[in-house]
Amino acid sequence: MTLSNVLDAIFDPSPPDPTTDPQARQALLQPQDTFPRRHLGPTPAAVAEMLATIGVSSLDELIDQAVPANIRLQRPLDLPPPRTESQVLADLRELAAQNQIFRSFIGMGYYDCITPPVIQRNILENPGWYTHYTPYQPEIAQGRLEALLNFQTMVCDLTGLEIANASLLDEGTAAAEAMTMCKRAQRRSTANTFFVSEKCHPQTIAVVQTRAEPFGFQVVVGDPASYDFSQPTFGALLQYPDTEGNIEDYANFVERAHQAGALVVVATDLLALTLLRPPGEFGADIAVGSSQRFGVPMGYGGPHAAFMATTDALKRLMPGRLVGVSVDANGAPAFRLALQTREQHIRREKATSNICTAQVLLAIMASMYAVYHGPDGLRTIARRVQLLTTVLAQALRQAGYTLNDGPVFDTLKITAGPRSQAAILEAARQRRINLRAYPDGAVGLSLDEATTPEELEALLQIFGAQADVEALAAEADLTYPAPLARTSDFLTHPVFHRYHSETEMLRYIFRLQGRDISLAHSMIPLGSCTMKLNATTEMLPITWPEFAHLHPFVPREQAQGYAELFRRLEAMLAEITGFDAVSLQPNAGSQGEYAGLLLIRAYHQARGEGHRHICLIPASAHGTNPASAVMAGMTVVVVRCDENGNVDLDDLRAKAEEHSQELAAIMVTYPSTHGVFEEGIVELCRIVHQHGGQVYMDGANMNAQVGLCRPGDMGADVCHLNLHKTFCIPHGGGGPGMGPICVAAHLAPFLPNSPVVPGVGGAESVGAVSAAPWGSPSILPISYAYIAMMGAAGLTAATKIAILNANYIAARLEPHYPVLYKGAQGRVAHECIIDVRPLKAVGVEVEDIAKRLMDFGFHAPTMSFPVPGTLMIEPTESESKEELDRFCDAMIAIREEIRAIERGEMDPEDNPLKGAPHTAQMVAADVWNHRYSREQAAFPAPWVREAKFWPPVARIDNVYGDRHLVCTCPPLEAYA
Repeated sequence: MTLSNVLDAIFDPSPPDPTTDPQARQALLQPQDTFPRRHLGPTPAAVAEMLATIGVSSLDELIDQAVPANIRLQRPLDLPPPRTESQVLADLRELAAQNQIFRSFIGMGYYDCITPPVIQRNILENPGWYTHYTPYQPEIAQGRLEALLNFQTMVCDLTGLEIANASLLDEGTAAAEAMTMCKRAQRRSTANTFFVSEKCHPQTIAVVQTRAEPFGFQVVVGDPASYDFSQPTFGALLQYPDTEGNIEDYANFVERAHQAGALVVVATDLLALTLLRPPGEFGADIAVGSSQRFGVPMGYGGPHAAFMATTDALKRLMPGRLVGVSVDANGAPAFRLALQTREQHIRREKATSNICTAQVLLAIMASMYAVYHGPDGLRTIARRVQLLTTVLAQALRQAGYTLNDGPVFDTLKITAGPRSQAAILEAARQRRINLRAYPDGAVGLSLDEATTPEELEALLQIFGAQADVEALAAEADLTYPAPLARTSDFLTHPVFHRYHSETEMLRYIFRLQGRDISLAHSMIPLGSCTMKLNATTEMLPITWPEFAHLHPFVPREQAQGYAELFRRLEAMLAEITGFDAVSLQPNAGSQGEYAGLLLIRAYHQARGEGHRHICLIPASAHGTNPASAVMAGMTVVVVRCDENGNVDLDDLRAKAEEHSQELAAIMVTYPSTHGVFEEGIVELCRIVHQHGGQVYMDGANMNAQVGLCRPGDMGADVCHLNLHKTFCIPHGGGGPGMGPICVAAHLAPFLPNSPVVPGVGGAESVGAVSAAPWGSPSILPISYAYIAMMGAAGLTAATKIAILNANYIAARLEPHYPVLYKGAQGRVAHECIIDVRPLKAVGVEVEDIAKRLMDFGFHAPTMSFPVPGTLMIEPTESESKEELDRFCDAMIAIREEIRAIERGEMDPEDNPLKGAPHTAQMVAADVWNHRYSREQAAFPAPWVREAKFWPPVARIDNVYGDRHLVCTCPPLEAYA
């Protein structure tokens, strides 16, 4: 079937009349809720108009010009036939039903919780929150930045530390990031040992060990009480409360560590810290952990927002995102990302972190949970958990069991008693309850917010114990001895005291939502980041209990629905990419990069070529690429790009020859970061293989390949996929993300494993790269549903429409802005870079255009990446011609304003670009001192009058924000 036939079949622009046409009546027998026609923006008629603008006769002709013939897939993708929206939902219902919802008291950092419905419905299930882009244009991201500032304030208050970032991926990776942060802080020290308490969660220990090995750090796992720091040690990791539930006073250990020159990281629990002395008060330098139990479902492992807090002295070393307070052009408080944001793009191969995607949506949920409950509510929830645990512990002691002999919060380890581990676990299974089984025969359990008195009775029966729960509760001692008890206040800011009724909470959520641009407003044309439709049908299953409420470490027979979902999705991704095996564990694209390079490193070591350490990276690469390479123990050598933006194959040959004996890999993005299909990709792979290296393909731009070409066919050995881009997982303001890796057969033995769940990964695994075995499984139904509904023809059509939309924008804008890079036949791929650097001659900067677009109701394209002073535009296949035209009209109107400056008709300093964005307060003010009109400022296009998005703040002063760093909620007086 030709593409035009596919589009006609998808859209059926003029269906025959079923009252007169028998074939039409036959067609009516089929379900009508087909998906591709809802996903693809342009209609066939619009496609024809766009092709005429571009100057080609057909879509196939355009694709032939854009995509090199030598890499084109010669057959359709071998995927199951497309299904309708209702059919896929029914299919997912069947898969969900295969998951068994036992009540899990396993703990280990994952807890059942109660998501307040006002948060579930109005944030997690609301496209006004989950379709945001990362807040790199802060003037139109004030809502989620405020929510993230609340998150940072919450973390700082509860941990007792001075500064916190705006969420990491999970507790394991946060601990690993803290380890490298400790080393960076001690860069003048020769110490090479990192101590880890044996009472940390096992998955955290495993992720830290994986991260340490390529850096050459020695990880010592042991007892904090007996560790003597005789080995030069740069850092230490403790768990508080520990994985067995014990609450230790670590003040002496911290003092000994500091005397030895080591920094101390404490992995901790936010709910416990409402009652316990915070780490900052006993000297910890860094605190990490997960905010999952603050209203975020377990989801079989994720996504959840981790956190990191530290001292003011270490603030410039923190990885990830940091929200700060600055002022706008009118002097009003305004939020922005501060300091080292995306430090890997600045420091590249000198970076110690490759964190790019965070878990913003989940951090916002956790922050709203704290806002909704307030300090008193959180303390009450914690006291209830403590009470239930205390009652259970006393009842078990009375029944003859031996368990923790010191203070606990929510977790017990039962080491001996009347019943054996096997008998207890079997009794629990009979009651559809999961407990933790220790290798030494002990049994563990952790209570949580959702625990009921009836469940407490069931647990007592499992252990063969009987007790008067109410009597024990009445006698329970809920005081912690000094110095373990918390004495300091927390969450004192008014935001945590004002919104405790659902009415007020609802209004607060929607007030913040109204301060942000999302896909609910307009297209978000960001190159490299693919802000496409996140269809409602894809999103519905993620909050179904069968997907949302599974603990990541339940017995695998209880997660058969997930297992089948993984099997099908892995097969689909393998077919789409042309590879043999898949790991779903990396929970961000950057983590996929890191995991893929670890596999390459392990492959070389297994073949006795562990000396191979050189990683070739084109100068145009994503900033995470060199950072990931260094994290994987490789040395970066940069390969030049030619004047057309392509990898310079002559320079590649020279570098590959020079480093032939030590060449480990090349990292290449395809289509390139410059937005073109490079003609030499097959030759590039051949050159690297000729010199013994492996080819890592960055799949950030896979949405331009699906159905047209496959990385495995070109010669790549491993590729990561951004499921939050190509396969429709929403961006969520900067996360959640998923970055699975697809690999050739020879790399499959090294795939990541799990220290807790057996049977995950390869026989020669590199270890765990994420805390949960399958990363963030609860969002995988989104990508599965997308592929299942689109089918091979629909996916291929989506890729072609994405390329069409990009070339249409390039054709419309080129008379006004030069298109910087094109392919051999004058076409771009799925994105284009326009050059605005010549406009500096009249004082117009790329930032001025970005801010002026806000007045038109648009988020700016990617600014100054990969080329400073340019805009990279990626429209995606979901946008209609009408929306593309609206964006192009805005860009052309802005160019006309610039021409007015060039002609001397507008003041070079006082013009709509320099004054942008214009707030309602500015336009409505009594005084207007500008040389352009209020109308031109606020209503520069006809559509703006119909639905005006008012930027809530004027242009933000970035320099002020970094010089006067405030990263917690400012006092209300600041808004006066």
